[in-house]
Amino acid sequence: MTSVTALPFRPRRLPASSRRSAFHLHASVLVALLAASSAPTPIYPLYQHAWHLSATTLTVVFSAYALALLLALLTAGTLSDRLGRRPVLAGALLAEAAATAVLAAAQGAATLIAARILQGLATGVATSAAGAALLDFEDPDRPGRATAANAVAPAAGMAAGVLAATALAQYAPAPTRTVYLLLLLLFVAQTAAVLRTPETARSGTARSGTARSGTARSGTARSGTARSGPGVLRSLRPAIAVARASRPALALAAPGIAAAWALGGFYSSLGPSLARLIAPHTVPATGGLVFFTLTAAAGLTGHACRALPARAVSLTGTVLLLPGTLLTLGAPHLHSLAALFAGAAAAGAGFGAVTQGALRLLLPPAAPGERAGTLAAYYVLAYLAMSVPAVLAGRLTDLYGLPTALSLYAATVLLLALAGLVRGLRRPPAA
Repeated sequence: MTSVTALPFRPRRLPASSRRSAFHLHASVLVALLAASSAPTPIYPLYQHAWHLSATTLTVVFSAYALALLLALLTAGTLSDRLGRRPVLAGALLAEAAATAVLAAAQGAATLIAARILQGLATGVATSAAGAALLDFEDPDRPGRATAANAVAPAAGMAAGVLAATALAQYAPAPTRTVYLLLLLLFVAQTAAVLRTPETARSGTARSGTARSGTARSGTARSGTARSGPGVLRSLRPAIAVARASRPALALAAPGIAAAWALGGFYSSLGPSLARLIAPHTVPATGGLVFFTLTAAAGLTGHACRALPARAVSLTGTVLLLPGTLLTLGAPHLHSLAALFAGAAAAGAGFGAVTQGALRLLLPPAAPGERAGTLAAYYVLAYLAMSVPAVLAGRLTDLYGLPTALSLYAATVLLLALAGLVRGLRRPPAA
């Protein structure tokens, strides 16, 4: 018995304006999802002060999101290929709205962790579906826009989220609630908009509905529906589904991807603490602005590099991670916020270039039915690199202090970046 796989489906008579609207909607969904993921970063110091949280607890709160997202990607990363983009994405956005409601009502670390787990599960399902939908709605006359959007939207979203949360934490009357309530309204509105878009992935269930319109084909329809259930259940087994044509590119870019996202994970979880260590009397918004610098640099770099050769962009980004890491490592020894911001900018530029180049190497070779799975595999690697080192860094901070944890973290990132450069330079360009 064969499993049900999605067939790419682009409505032939879909007007260009509708295609553009759907494309922009799904890009905005990716931006909103990543904005929600970074929104807690500038609020962590407020939580830490109010609830007396340790560095380990902060990184557990951060990593609960990332690990839940990993679980979602491993089990449901290809779900939209089977059930359709629209129902999967709409359901995930509603779960995201529920997570922001819990975050707004959080009264302690346990509630915060539970909310971040729900948020991670929802984001894992939604990013895979929305990213694949971007490829589906791409204008055939403008190839490459979807891959560029998949690369730029996450960094742009994280920048927007941390900037908005920083401003609201500084000036809003309810600094730990306002940003989440605004995100809740946004996700509800996006859910309604997604439900009005055409479906672009047809599963066995969807096809069977068409078959039921003719009595002569009703038997085929019923058998297709019967197969869809086991097919969907099998798709929920943890697995990495990388398109065969994309595997060489993933092997080439993996060390650079891991280095970039590991450095991003440090800034997202412990960046505000590092800013306070360097300048204890600085304004509370400084920690959020450091992470904003990284994500803004990532978004701008990714946008600027979208037309350059993907392999060269990925390798250049890996090179930029080296000074970014060294500046970050040196900032506390120099007692210099300027060095920290410079390190964040260099790290962000490297992050944006690595992400842009890697996705342009990975996604174009994948067949339409393999897109969601390949994109999910990329995010599995990225969020694994982002979460596990961050938790270890939090534990090391509690045991030995932040400077020691930073030194070990920086050494790990430098080794990964150097491994990526050696692999990239040794591999022939055709690889």
